[in-house]
Amino acid sequence: MNRGSALERLVNIMARLRSEEGCPWDRKQTRETLKPYLIEEAYELLEAIEKNDPHQIKEELGDLLFQIIFHCQIARERGEFDVWDVLESITEKMLNRHPHVFGDDRIKDASQVIQRWEEHKKREGKLKDSVLEGIPAALPSLLRAHRVQERASRVGFDWNKREEVYEKLKEELREFEAALESGNRDEIESEMGDLLFSLVNISRFSGINPEDALRRTTDKFIKRFRFIEEEARKQGKHISELTLSEMDNLWEEAKLLNEKKHNQ
Repeated sequence: MNRGSALERLVNIMARLRSEEGCPWDRKQTRETLKPYLIEEAYELLEAIEKNDPHQIKEELGDLLFQIIFHCQIARERGEFDVWDVLESITEKMLNRHPHVFGDDRIKDASQVIQRWEEHKKREGKLKDSVLEGIPAALPSLLRAHRVQERASRVGFDWNKREEVYEKLKEELREFEAALESGNRDEIESEMGDLLFSLVNISRFSGINPEDALRRTTDKFIKRFRFIEEEARKQGKHISELTLSEMDNLWEEAKLLNEKKHNQ
């Protein structure tokens, strides 16, 4: 099948699904009702990428693309734009923002690419009153904190050395402990936020995405916890019937098994 016609076929399928002769569920959807599916498909793609599973990545990219086509069809029905307008818009944007690739501009390194990108966004009116504008408020909190810190860093508002960030983390930990002692819930929440923000700073200075790091650790915790549950079932017990010491021993066993798999 011609690659261009494959996209057109998908667009036509979406139009049919939304037509009077189409699917009642698809016809019922709006931009608002589709928001959870858009987010869900994006996270399923992230999971596939982390598993490094090409077949699953391909499938999840298709699901995410379908959501984009869905939104384009809704916009077309409202007389706003269609998928071809979207493709033309992003194509022109990429050409304009990469004059070092598609023009005569010259750059030294990736940091200069970011600088030129910001300059183009300013000319396009995308950055107005603050360098922090344009960071979506709906981003996961860790990722949003990371993006905010990156933007502030670009204009020089940053720590000079990693050691300074460590000291700030220690300071925030002491303040959090003091808040716990006070018992004031608002103060505890505020200091916890400061503590997490400092941890994000350490992640950034270490070249680690905190959202990815926490997701991997959570997945690791789930695997080890499920191992404990399975071992409890083998003993004819529910996990709640195990002592804390028994659960700790099984946890260490799960760690050892994971290390063996990793080293094989």
